[in-house]
Amino acid sequence: MQQEKAEASFKRKQMLARDATKAMIEYQAAESATREKTARLKKERLAKEAAEAQAAAQGGEISKKGGKKKA
Repeated sequence: MQQEKAEASFKRKQMLARDATKAMIEYQAAESATREKTARLKKERLAKEAAEAQAAAQGGEISKKGGKKKA
């Protein structure tokens, strides 16, 4: 009886350890994807701001929708 309880407890602990490992891998993958997306969006934003600043310095304007100079 005690051995069965011990085995059941051990199996539960093993299952929880596997689930925890799987959850950590999923969490790290999501975190990595978020960092990559944030870096990409920051790069795009900085490029857009630089283009707007350059256009403003040249006297042109950039539309907010298309990112192109207005005539």
